[in-house]
Formats: sequence, C-alpha cells, structure tokens
Amino acid sequence: MLCSAAAATAAAVLLLLAVLSARTQAVSPPALLPRHISSLIPILQSLEVDDTLDIPSLVRALGGCGTPVCHTLLGDPPPTPKPIPELWTLLAHLLHPNTTAEHGLVLAPDGSTVALAPLFAGIEVGLKRAAGWPGPIDQPNWAALDALYAVTIAEALGTSFLMARVNGTAALGPDGCWDDVDNPQNFTPLGPPSLVPDVVANGAMDGVLLGTRLAEEPIPLSVLFRRYYGVENGIIRGWPHSSRRRQDFGALTAVGKLEEEVVAMLRVLRGLSPTCELLEEFGEEEEAGIAHRAAREFMEVYVECPAIIPRCMWGARPYRGTPSPLSPPLGSIYIHHTFVPSAPCRSFAACARDMRSMQLFHQDTRGWDDIGYSFVVGSDGYLYQGRGWHWVGAHTRGHNTKGYGVGYVGNFSASLPDPQAIALVRDGLIPCAVRAGWLHQNYTLHGHRQMVNTSCPGDALFQEIQTWHGFK
Repeated sequence: MLCSAAAATAAAVLLLLAVLSARTQAVSPPALLPRHISSLIPILQSLEVDDTLDIPSLVRALGGCGTPVCHTLLGDPPPTPKPIPELWTLLAHLLHPNTTAEHGLVLAPDGSTVALAPLFAGIEVGLKRAAGWPGPIDQPNWAALDALYAVTIAEALGTSFLMARVNGTAALGPDGCWDDVDNPQNFTPLGPPSLVPDVVANGAMDGVLLGTRLAEEPIPLSVLFRRYYGVENGIIRGWPHSSRRRQDFGALTAVGKLEEEVVAMLRVLRGLSPTCELLEEFGEEEEAGIAHRAAREFMEVYVECPAIIPRCMWGARPYRGTPSPLSPPLGSIYIHHTFVPSAPCRSFAACARDMRSMQLFHQDTRGWDDIGYSFVVGSDGYLYQGRGWHWVGAHTRGHNTKGYGVGYVGNFSASLPDPQAIALVRDGLIPCAVRAGWLHQNYTLHGHRQMVNTSCPGDALFQEIQTWHGFK
C-alpha cells in the first residue's frame, strides 16, 4: 500500500495538447495521453521552468504517495489551486490509476511498467537529502527508519507480508500487460494483485536508485529520466539503465539491510491503523520472522531472478489448439540459438518484433501450435516468455516433455552472446527454476546438438555452455 530548451519543451507540450484537442471533442486531452515515460518527461521539463516548484511534493498533492508514513516523513504536500493548471492535469492523469490497475503507472521503453508513487517518493527523499534534510522525525521508532526505503518499499513490503501471514494471500506479484504498448492506456494484472505487484517493485527499486543518485548529484528530473529510462527527444536509444534495475538494486541493497528496514517499519506500523490491530497478535520474534521472510523473498523474486516479459507484452498470437501440460520439476535444460533472427535484439521493441516473427514462422511455416521455445533470451536485459513453465514446447525433438528449451536470439556460431545475456540464464533463470520447483536440483544441461542432428546452438555458444553447472 503506497501509502530555451525549457521553452521548446513547453511549446511541445502545448502542441501536444492542441493535437489531442483536435482529435476529439468528446474526450478530454488527458484521457488520450499515453501512459508512457515519454509522455511524462516533457511535462516534467515544462514544470521545471518554474524553479520554485517542488515537483515531487506536487506529485504527492496530485495523487502520489499518500500513506501515513509518507505524510509523516515528508510533510504536507502543497495545496492544489483551483482550477488546476493544464500541465498539472496531465500529470495527475498519469498519477491516477486506470480502471483495471490499482496504481498510477507508466510503461518504460525497456518494456517494464513502473508505479509512479514509490518512484517519486524516493526522488523526493533524495532531493531533500541533497538540500541538507536531517531525516526522519525524532520520535520513538520513527528515528530508526531510513526514509528512502520507508517511502519506497519498506511500508508496502511489511504490510503485504503481514497481510499474507494473517489472510494467506499472495505477498508479491503479479506482473501484468498493457492494452497497447504503442499507446498504453489500460494495464491489467495477470492475476489477483498483492500489495507489492511487479509494478510497485519496479517503482520502488527505481525510487531507491534514483533517490540515491539525486542525494549525491541533484539534476533536473527530466534529464534524470531521459538518462535512466533511455529516452532522448522521444527516441529510444541503446540499453537503458532501467533494464539493469535488479542488478543495481542488489548491488546497493543487501538482504540484511532490507530486513532491517522492514523490522523498523513494522515497529512504526504498530502505532498506525489498521496495521496496529493486526500486529497485536504477533510478538517481537514473529515480527522479526515476517521481516526476514519479506526481505528474503523480495530479493529472490526481484533481484536474484531475471525479469521475464510476458506473452501479452510482446504481442503473442493465441496458442493453436489445446496446450499439453508439463509435469515439473523437469530434469533438463536445452540451450538453443535462433540462427534466424541472426542478430541479437538489443531493445524491447526489437526483441518483441523478433518474438512475433519467430512465432509466425513456427505456426504458419512449420505448422506448430505456438512458438517452440519455452523462453527466449534477448540482449536487452530481459527474458521473453514462450510456452513458459507450464506447457510442452517444440524445441528439442523427442525431449520436449523432459525439459525446457531456452533460445538465445542470434547466430552464435562464431561469437558469444553478451556477458549479461549469458548470466541471465546461467546465474539467473536456471537457479531460480530450481528454487521454484520447475527444475530438479540435479538437472542436466545440454546443447540442442547433443539431442538432435543440428549445429544449434552454434559452436561458440556450445563451447561456452560446457563450462556451466549441470552440463552433460
């Protein structure tokens, strides 16, 4: 629960408003503004023309973090004038959830979705620290909080795992999908949402990372967002820092640090409603157990395991017919390269396009029910769901029911995938699959060529995987 250049950008926003107004008389412009980082950045830059405006506080006033913890630590947000200025209305549109989501969200160029409340709360703490802010209020329990973690993740994480302990509900996840990645308006979770769905985890990690940066070097938020999310004048360039948020958060935050912050937060929540009533039945030892589990599971799911882009985000066609279920845990992993496409994909847009192309080929040319691979590895920092953990694939003839097929996008006959792409599978996907019960602990790993007469996964990649744990 979470509780000159500037003038040119301002002109661009006014032009955007004019274009949107011209498109329809029946729908207000904010309703048409894509819920995307690229929509947010010009709004921020236009607001930055007024250097007296505290944008993170404005965000809270318009619908950002409004929990008792945020309010107590960060103070009262500024009052909103009547009528609300048009730029503020656009910002408020992005901050308020749509009909299918519980949080104000935006889609990032790397294909991830970010909750804005924890993101801007972390940014506000970072800017306050850069200005010499002394930190949390001097009251019992509150002084032990690290405000940066308190307003981004600790309150939501502690509350979610407390509720899970009481009600037996899920404490983390799920992910979800947008109706249209080119014009995202409606985001739908892929299951019953917890208090820490993937979008909140992303926003919280980004809030911690960017808040830490701003505390050391305050820069305009529009510049920060362009650099971090990989947006430059509306054009997406290169591999954005946001695609490394899990690695960067893990490097900054040890599991013990996160556990300490959740323990401190639970002590604060004992004095707040409604969590005070829930915590009455738990002693200090049980409280510590909740914090330990919360920190450990969060780090396992969102730091140690790689993010997997779901089918609905890359634009998958429906499965043809009825998929056959697997019976995990399975005993093997089979490594492939796609050969065609022959070049690694290095952005969400490129990888999603390659996924659609491969599915089209597998279904229409080869006559398969779906894309053959269980998972596909991009060189953009992400894995892509093919048939996934549950369904029999079409990747390794004669062995599809015995293991998962993982394909690297590209031709790796003479060269290797990027080190980060290698690590996604070797150090991320496989150990996480073992821990989650999808793979046997004593699994075996094979190259496609060991099972079928083929050169796949290419000489270079096959030589590489011979050094991996489980190779046989």
